[in-house]
Amino acid sequence: MDLRLPGLRVLRAPRRPRRLVAAAAAVVVLAGAGTWTAVASDGDAPPVHSTDRVMAVDGVKLDTSYFTSGSQGRRPAVLLGHGFGGSKDDVRQQAEDLARDGYAVLTWSARGFGKSTGKIGLNDPDAEVADVSKLIDWLAEQPQVQLDKKGDPRVGVAGASYGGAISLLAAGYDDRVDAIAPAITYWNLADALFPDGVFKKLWAGIFVNTGGGCDRFEPALCSMYQRVAESGTPDAAARELLDERSPSAVGDRIKVPTLLIQGQADSLFTLSQADAAEKAIRANGAPVDVDWIAGGHDGGNLETSRVQARVANWFDRYLKGDKGIDTGPAFRVTRTGGVDSTDGTVPLRGASGNSYPGLGNDEKTIALTGREQSFDNPAGASPPALSALPGLGGGTGGLASLSAFGVGVSLDFPGQFASFESAPVGGDLRITGSPTVTVHVRSTSDDAVLFAKVYDVSGAGSQELPSQLVSPVRVEGAKAGKDVTITLPAIDHDVDEGHRLRLVLASTDLGYASPVTPATYTVSLKGDGLKVPTAPAVTTAAAALPSWVWWLPLAGAGLGLLLLLTGRRRTAMPAPDPALAEVPLQITDLSKKYAGGDRYSVRDLSFTVEKGQVLGLLGPNGAGKTTTLRMLMGLIRPDGGEIRVFGHAIRPGAPVLSRVGSFVEGAGFLPHLSGRENLELYWQATGRPAEDAHLAEALEIAGLGDALARAVRTYSQGMRQRLAIAQAMLGLPDLLILDEPTNGLDPPQIREMREVMIRYAAEGRTVIVSSHLLAEVEQTCTHLVVMDRGKLVQAGPVAAIVGSGDTLLVGTASPVEEPVVEKVAALPGIASAVLTDDGLLVRLDADGTAQRLVAELVRLDVPVQSVGPHRRLEDAFLTLIGGSA
Repeated sequence: MDLRLPGLRVLRAPRRPRRLVAAAAAVVVLAGAGTWTAVASDGDAPPVHSTDRVMAVDGVKLDTSYFTSGSQGRRPAVLLGHGFGGSKDDVRQQAEDLARDGYAVLTWSARGFGKSTGKIGLNDPDAEVADVSKLIDWLAEQPQVQLDKKGDPRVGVAGASYGGAISLLAAGYDDRVDAIAPAITYWNLADALFPDGVFKKLWAGIFVNTGGGCDRFEPALCSMYQRVAESGTPDAAARELLDERSPSAVGDRIKVPTLLIQGQADSLFTLSQADAAEKAIRANGAPVDVDWIAGGHDGGNLETSRVQARVANWFDRYLKGDKGIDTGPAFRVTRTGGVDSTDGTVPLRGASGNSYPGLGNDEKTIALTGREQSFDNPAGASPPALSALPGLGGGTGGLASLSAFGVGVSLDFPGQFASFESAPVGGDLRITGSPTVTVHVRSTSDDAVLFAKVYDVSGAGSQELPSQLVSPVRVEGAKAGKDVTITLPAIDHDVDEGHRLRLVLASTDLGYASPVTPATYTVSLKGDGLKVPTAPAVTTAAAALPSWVWWLPLAGAGLGLLLLLTGRRRTAMPAPDPALAEVPLQITDLSKKYAGGDRYSVRDLSFTVEKGQVLGLLGPNGAGKTTTLRMLMGLIRPDGGEIRVFGHAIRPGAPVLSRVGSFVEGAGFLPHLSGRENLELYWQATGRPAEDAHLAEALEIAGLGDALARAVRTYSQGMRQRLAIAQAMLGLPDLLILDEPTNGLDPPQIREMREVMIRYAAEGRTVIVSSHLLAEVEQTCTHLVVMDRGKLVQAGPVAAIVGSGDTLLVGTASPVEEPVVEKVAALPGIASAVLTDDGLLVRLDADGTAQRLVAELVRLDVPVQSVGPHRRLEDAFLTLIGGSA
């Protein structure tokens, strides 16, 4: 059985004097020169370089991989640990993603896994944890890794399950760790496998089998397992052995920013493990955020993309020091939004709070009724009741995930349980945390073992066990009778109005070891009833419905309205101008002032664009570029002036807009669909024939290749941008409008986007691109329109604007002071003067001459060395807008 969890992949020696740490580093030697690989990138993603090495550490060989990307200087490092039963290969994709995000990433196979040697020690402080310290020593020697000081790299640790525990332990044993992001893991392994003194036999057996058998473990662990499995009862020595290998053993020493990700569908490491970790680490003064995901070791949705994005943001904030990054809420829980009838999936939505509520926040008492009841613990604890089926929950399956559908699959045998029930709930009830109840227990044996669970019972009588979780309870001295307060499993569950809550106390459960000697238990209620936490400060976001659910009806309604309006006003539409039938765009005296604004966004703008041109629309922020593009596409109405496309006046819904393709302010795609499916769905929504899409031609120009068959959620930023461009090119529109198409792209991606635009215009079509990247505009565009404060500053071919004779670059022998620049700008015949790194850029007006300028500069004691026309678009742009960019 494999305990690895797809998508969620990721120790340290005790503190010693620094000279011993240095000595430990010397123990790490390379077993070979290693192998270097340039990992092929996906589409526009930059290449990742990986180096595989086998490191010899205290007689054990650790198989490692080291990932970097780009040629930038030192960057923070991340160690990624893998799940139990896995290897470093399980976290390779996440390592490559983090490397592309600017980290040096080191992965390794823990002792006894993958190609690493040694015995499995369940994160033994003297073995697996010490290994991590030596890996950090190695990172400190790498030239790509940022250092806080000599021997101390800036490093974070992340991982899931087994790897999550090693991240916590690393932070506790090595003060060089700067941030951690453990997922679905344990705080105390003894509590996880021996909850309340009851042996979690199925999960323990899965651990041993996944590790390859008892002899693959350290002898002390193997002996402990065999002893407890035979007796069915954990002893003090077994608990002590697991305690010392748990993060809780060094909980007071974990003082770094911690993102705790825990699974709701998890009978192995329950939410209470993350709760205990949060309390301890926050008490140390460290920032802690908690995220309850939908899945876990029992199955369900692991939310891989969202979780890994949040982990990356966490490291950006606390390793890179990016204070502007959004690391998410202090507490987030994923909730189900019913069942999508179109595909049978369970939509997920997030609820969040400004602080972590804990497991007992804002309790509400639910009265229970039921007489004193007796039931049997059968001989051999058989047949056992059924809740979770450990080990059968991989992927999105498992019993726990079925509860999201409202399906109850638990089984309790008559005569082997007692039950107590509430009245119908008046109004919806959201349980967030661990309910508690007090009962009185008597037994014919000295000890009693009970399994407590709370069912959600519908009006029709069907019952659902939230997340398929139970709480085992060992009651010692039960023969004399004893009051026991039971803490039930932590859950986040919505109880509908009219449903009842049913408390069941069973004598057996398949996942646990129960006493094999027959006994009779008698239980009765004590106290006020069931106390359920509600956490009202945790609010649910709107359901994450597919985008087409919103835009398709709205688009239909909007289209119908536009048809109605344009039908009524058809006679008022200006007639097409035959003289402009071959002119892609003519804008005449265009003006727009938004309601409530104190100035025009666009004022008296006029220019013409011809076929085959790539026109750059330039201007500083607020120049009116995006407003102009929106009016051009019929999204907003101008207050004055006219826009004609191929001779037709533009109005909302104008038929000529079918000849216009656009990409303005990003494009939205359905992440679970492939790139091709997204494009096909978009084209279907236009209602035009499939053959008119020219999909193959658009895709060839965009150059997406094999990536079209992959889900969009796997795309890099550059690939998403190119998919958006391909979407704008569908139908091969004669006029293509692109607003900041290179946003978020690296230099190689920008170059490819440049080639896309040039190829498109080469066939006689026209491209208008708005961008702040002046160097790219200069290389891509044939013509320019420069705007400032809503007005046209200059229009014409790039060469004419860049090399125009009215703009001069004055080289100076020494820097010119700002007051002198102001005097130059105020001279007769001077339109503007701007300082640059190369000297002084001066734009002449109609009356200005170079000779008069030189004479005035000499009079002002400006140390002139040279005077000549400038040759850079950046200089021309700054001159044209007077340095206001």
